Order: sequence, then C-alpha cells, then structure tokens
Amino acid sequence: MRIVVDAMGSDDHPGPDVAGAVLAARAFGDAIVLVGDRPRIAAVLAAHDTAGLSIDVIHAAEAIGMKDSPSAAARDKRGSSMHVGLQLVRDGAADAFVSAGNTGAILAVATLRQTGLGRIPGILRPALGVVFPIESKPMLIDNGANADAKPEYLLQFGRMGSIYMARMHDIARPRVALISNGEEEGKGNALIKETIPLMIASGLNYVGNIEPKEFVRGDADVGVVDGFTGNVMMKTAEAVASYMSDTIRKYIMAGTLTKIGGVLARPAFQRVRDQLNPDEVGGAPLLGVNGVVIIAHGRSNAHAMRQAIGQARRVVERGITQAIAEGI
Repeated sequence: MRIVVDAMGSDDHPGPDVAGAVLAARAFGDAIVLVGDRPRIAAVLAAHDTAGLSIDVIHAAEAIGMKDSPSAAARDKRGSSMHVGLQLVRDGAADAFVSAGNTGAILAVATLRQTGLGRIPGILRPALGVVFPIESKPMLIDNGANADAKPEYLLQFGRMGSIYMARMHDIARPRVALISNGEEEGKGNALIKETIPLMIASGLNYVGNIEPKEFVRGDADVGVVDGFTGNVMMKTAEAVASYMSDTIRKYIMAGTLTKIGGVLARPAFQRVRDQLNPDEVGGAPLLGVNGVVIIAHGRSNAHAMRQAIGQARRVVERGITQAIAEGI
C-alpha cells in the first residue's frame, strides 16, 4: 500500500508528521510519501533511522495554514502539500491521504474534482465521522465538515456512517440515531424534527433520538448531527476527559488519596486515560469524497500520526469508498 502524508499539516510540522510516518512505515511495512517542503522534511528525516523503510519525499512549494481561508487556499495555493498529496490519490499514484492540517481547507480541496478527489456520485455533502474512544466505539457524524446542514444531508450522514461501521467493525445492522436534547420525537430543533421522517422511511436501523449521555453509553453505533453540534460535542468530551484525568493525577500526587489507594488505583486511571486519549484514534475519515482521506488533529504527535496512517490503511483494505458509492 502507498499512503501520502501531508508533512506540512500539524501545528508543529514537519516534526510529528515525519516522525509518525517513520513509525507507520516500520509498523505496517507500507510505502509512505511525504509531501511538503523537501529541505525541511529531509532535515527531520535525517534524525530518524529509516534503513529498510520505503519513504519518499515529493516537494510542494506551498503550505496551507490553520488561519488560511479554506476557499481561498483551495483556489490560490494550487502548489500546496494538500493539493499535491490529494492529486496523487486522485491519479492512482497513492491509496490514501493523511493530514493534520486545516480541516476546512482539506474539505475544500478534496471535494472539488479539479483540485482533489471530487465527491462520490450522489453525495450531497462529505462528512467527518469520528469514532469515539470509548468501549462501544460509536461513530459521531458529522464532526465538523458542515456547520450548517439540511435534513437530506443528515440522512446521508446516517447512511455513510452505517456503511462505515458495518464494514470497519463487522456490525450487521448498525443502530443509527439522531443526537438531540431528548428522546421524544417532539424534541430537537427544526433540523432534527424535519430529519426524523426521512430516517424512519430510510430503511436504516434507525433507533430514534438519543441524548449525548445515551450515545456515550453505547445506545447507538452511529450518532448523526450537524457539523457544528458534532464538533462542539467532541471537543467538550475531550476537554472533560482531560480535566478529569489531570485532576485525579493531581490528587494522587498531592496525597489526597491514601498512598496505598493511590498506588492501587493508578493503573486503572492510566487505562481510562489511555482509552479516552484522542491520539489513539488518530483521525477522522472524510466520508463521501471519492478516495480515502483521514484528517488528524492539528496538535497530533508522532503516535497520533502513526495511528491515523494505520486507520487510513484499514479504510482502504475494507473498501469503504466503494461500499459508500454502492450504498448511496
């Protein structure tokens, strides 16, 4: 397999991006293509043991930053690492694209056929589907690609999420739910209320409205939301998990817990911290574009990038893009 990594994507690029690519090349044995500023990438690569690894570098003269306007960057920075990397996938020179860069820009570049991959025929809007790092591993879709949505978008998000969970996690009939402020059909905003009859008539295994607490408890395999709500929900969950973990560690270190109790509890707390760590997930698949794209968090470290690359190769292996095309 040949996977493209945007070496200019993360907040601290190209360090974590390159280091993660080296880890992935060693772990999975795949060919990795690093796209970006060749001299900077080469300098970072020189500090790693790459003997026996298949890692190529393709130069891209421009980089799209986190503060760049997505539409302007897609239009004006045609020499960016995002453009070059996505075009490699479009042209069949690579199997997947991984980036920790500007989410809006990746969406803009990937969606347009002339700059990237284009949409799968029939798809109205691509969506980010992130798997929550909890025991049941449900998918939240959309996680930020579409701040404003329509009922027909949410219906397609549910279809794409269901196909993904069936293929990736071998769930025969994934349970699909709308995330709302109550379980009753009368609850929710206008978007939710207008989407409910579409879901009921869809043929999906639609289980109704659920609140975020039921989603976290595993009452659905796919939770459908608009991108604004999903992104706020995910970031809030990450912040609460980080705060709880840091607070517990602080109490242990301060001796608030007994010495024996603290020692006994520490492994359990560490396991919980590891499970909730977004770095373990790696990234979110951009579903609905005509190719495999994984978007990692901007503050990704080397391990997170390794995980995102691993996720990309699994999406390729499971034929998710083709399955969505056939399902839609």
